This record gives sequence, C-alpha cells and structure tokens, in this order.
Amino acid sequence: MALYVKQLLNSDLPVKQNIMKTIVLIRHSKSDKKSKKLRDIERPLNKRGLKEAPMMGQVLKSFQLTPDLIISSPAVRALKTAELVAKEFNITTDSIITDPNLYLESKSTLLSVIKNIDDKYNTVFIVSHNPGLTDLVNYLSIETIKNVPTSGALAIEVDTETWSELDMGNGKLLFYEYPKKHREQAAKAEGLVAS
Repeated sequence: MALYVKQLLNSDLPVKQNIMKTIVLIRHSKSDKKSKKLRDIERPLNKRGLKEAPMMGQVLKSFQLTPDLIISSPAVRALKTAELVAKEFNITTDSIITDPNLYLESKSTLLSVIKNIDDKYNTVFIVSHNPGLTDLVNYLSIETIKNVPTSGALAIEVDTETWSELDMGNGKLLFYEYPKKHREQAAKAEGLVAS
C-alpha cells in the first residue's frame, strides 16, 4: 500500500485544485425617467446614478475581487453602470460584453446566461435589472434579500469549477453592498469627526 501511495505522489497525474466561482450581481444605477421620448432600453443614468456607479466600483475594488469578465444588459443605464464600475478596475469599456438576455429578464434566463459562461473565468460581474436580479440572488443563496436597490451589488461564491453547476441554494453570499449603506457610514464618520 505504501509503495502504491508513493507511486501516486510521484506520478504526473493532474492534481485537482478546488476553484471557486464568484458571481457579482450588480443592479444598474439610478436612471433618468423624465424623458418620455426615449424607449426604456435607451434611458440614461441620472446625476445620482453617474455618481453612485463609480462609488460602488470603488467599494467592489475594496473587496479585492477583480472581474475576469463583465457582462451587461444592453440597456443604456446598465451598460453605463458597467463602464463606470469597470473604469475603477482599469478595465476598458470594449472588454464589456453585452447580452440581450440580461435586459429585464427572469431569474431563470439570467441563470441560463451565467451557466453558459466559459469556465476559464472565475470571477464574473453581471450588470442587470430587477426583479430578475433580486430573484436570482434569493435563488442562489440561502439569504433573502427583499430588493436589490439601484447600484446595489452582491457577491455570491459557489464551490464549483464549472458555472453550469450553479443551482438553488448552492451559493454563499459574501457581501451585499449598496450606496445608501455607504452614505450612512460616511455621515456617521463625519459626525464623529465634527464632534
């Protein structure tokens, strides 16, 4: 038996490494709803959205999760959010992939997009819309999120080597971040400084 184990240890067989997959789900930032002439897919970010998207990019960067891939809904508000987040990671906008299946789709359609991601990518950012995004978070993790707000971002880690194995409840929620949380923390910090 000892000889067999020694032979196995010295063999050229590939050693299986446990690689986790991490999906960061981001809801697009606040959009401009005032223009009646624009179709829904054409709505741009408003001033608040333009401010919050890069802030959330900085928050995501603080977790030291660098995306191997960013996939966005083709909606103007989602794509601009993806671009502003990518900029915080020094990722060029032409590296962002748009997928029409991320535009106002159901949880099952969003899940299908993720399950078809090439396994060479381990950390993927998805920029999409509610209610599908919130439904997907609640499906993948055991946590229950009532509503992912605009610019909200959640990371879910799955103990798998392949995206196709994502399924109900097999994800672990790593963090849930949103702009209001960071505005409140900044206000508290300013209050402490002002005293």
